[in-house]
Amino acid sequence: MSSEAFDLSVFLKTLPNLPGVYRMLDKNGQVLYVGKAVNLKKRVNSYFVGKNHSPRILLMIKQIHRIEITTTRTDTEALILENNLIKSLSPKYNILFRDDKSYPYLKFSAHPFAQIRYYRGKLQSPHRYFGPYPNSQAVKESIEILQKVFRLRTCEDNVFNHRSRPCLLYQIHRCSGACCGLISEQDYTHDIQQASHFLDGKTDDLLHTLTLDMQTAARELNFEKAAALRDKIQALHAVQSRQFIDSQDAQRTQKIDIIAPVLENGLLCIHCVAIRFGRRILDHSFFPNIQIDNEENNIQLAFEAFVSQRYIDKEVPHIVISSFRLPENLRQLLENQANHKITQVHQPKGERRVWLNMAEQNARLSIAQKSQQAEQQHKRQAALEALMGVSPISRIECFDISHSFGEATVASCVVYDDYAMRPEQYRRFNIHSTHTGDDYAAMKEALTRRYTKLAQNDEDAPPAPDLVIIDGGKGQLTMALEVWAELNLDIPLIGIAKGVERKDGAEDLIIPATGEVLNPPPTHLARLILQMVRDEAHRFAITGHRKRRDKARTHNALDEIDGVGAKRKKALIAHFGSVKGIKNATAEEIAQIDGISPLLAEKIYAYFHGE
Repeated sequence: MSSEAFDLSVFLKTLPNLPGVYRMLDKNGQVLYVGKAVNLKKRVNSYFVGKNHSPRILLMIKQIHRIEITTTRTDTEALILENNLIKSLSPKYNILFRDDKSYPYLKFSAHPFAQIRYYRGKLQSPHRYFGPYPNSQAVKESIEILQKVFRLRTCEDNVFNHRSRPCLLYQIHRCSGACCGLISEQDYTHDIQQASHFLDGKTDDLLHTLTLDMQTAARELNFEKAAALRDKIQALHAVQSRQFIDSQDAQRTQKIDIIAPVLENGLLCIHCVAIRFGRRILDHSFFPNIQIDNEENNIQLAFEAFVSQRYIDKEVPHIVISSFRLPENLRQLLENQANHKITQVHQPKGERRVWLNMAEQNARLSIAQKSQQAEQQHKRQAALEALMGVSPISRIECFDISHSFGEATVASCVVYDDYAMRPEQYRRFNIHSTHTGDDYAAMKEALTRRYTKLAQNDEDAPPAPDLVIIDGGKGQLTMALEVWAELNLDIPLIGIAKGVERKDGAEDLIIPATGEVLNPPPTHLARLILQMVRDEAHRFAITGHRKRRDKARTHNALDEIDGVGAKRKKALIAHFGSVKGIKNATAEEIAQIDGISPLLAEKIYAYFHGE
């Protein structure tokens, strides 16, 4: 999840009139929805204009916390990218497509003699799928060529299982006659593996072997076999060009990355596009946490740092397309790691140049949006300083408490600094001083633990904040003031308390230094920044509480008994309903459970009854 503050109105104004894909994210960074658009500006804006949406979309809109986009060259590319993202991210609101159907795939069934077929719908294991394809005709043409090259069956199981002699497809050399035992399962499996490797992009060895076989046949004057192998090689190239619509580079490599560093408005953005097996699977903008000036040498250093962090000890592409060169030592390191050659393309031509231009355009769009967001954050921060009468306010820390009726109480501390949330500096505190749901005592413990080292000028203490936000009313603020007095701290405080209406955007802002209780309008810039930080503290507290609670609840007495693992524990709980139910059962009743021997049943019974 991005740590940058997000302003919807600014984002909508900066959207381009280009085709692409948009991703709706909730406050936890989870993708809610992935959609495609011929015109991103018109399509994304349509969600927030008018009310003629289905209940499902209206519910999704209420949860949108952030939106991300990726531009593409054509709406066809947007369609394929959308499907790839939906497959990898499984967004909550992409259960049904608008046309109630999925994109077409080529399917290999999980049978000993696998069937190849055209497929639409949900992908199911253990079958294998290749695609998505831009249209049904592309799948059908691919199946036709795969039949010609590998002679794989396309007939349904009820036909395959009841044939006594091969069909016409065998006679015209489009099937190997597996239904009648004319090919062994081992040989057929080999053909399936070759076809799978080819569709996965692992074609170099296959094409090399076929080429050598063709040359050998020609030398032996076996021209019929040589011609058949020649046709097979040409057919392989043909099916590859149909599946991998992005580029013919897919014929030669499996992994291509386009890396586009762009420096504008004082911001450096490195946009990375990853293409695997001819499909665009990653498209993201990265901003380094350092200032980069306009010197090309500094951009080169940033590029090298990005490549190092992205690829060392990780997947390495075969081709890197960028306007900057990899240094020789880094290239050799990555080649040794990956055990394959890396081709550098720093002056691309043709379609590769188009790819790089698109990546650079996406980088510039990201920079423009980031600049607009940063400008808005400056305005919000200035409004907060005016509201508090404190300047400057750069670093803000916010505290919140979460528990379930006193169970697994957790306090969160989130940090906002230099116009952005800083997740790497967040902290959680497991509260030990209270087990009764006492939010006041929990808040006091969390604040004391957070700021004791600061009060003692300990070198390990975190930086002093310019403002501390307490999510709570006067009771929680009273605890904060007590801690401040005990530790002799002089840090401005503000509390956010539910107002009379108890609605988001209508909370009271309590400033203990002046005794003021303010209720600015929901659109007030100072309220917006306070609300953003408070919401993040709330999310972080709830996440920690749930983890602690779930961990406590999954640990029970059964964990202490040798021989009772996860499966047996699940079976016991399912049968008796609870640990208490197991405790009340006899050894004979326990032994009735599958997987529980009489000896283990006696052991479980003895554990609960002290025998």
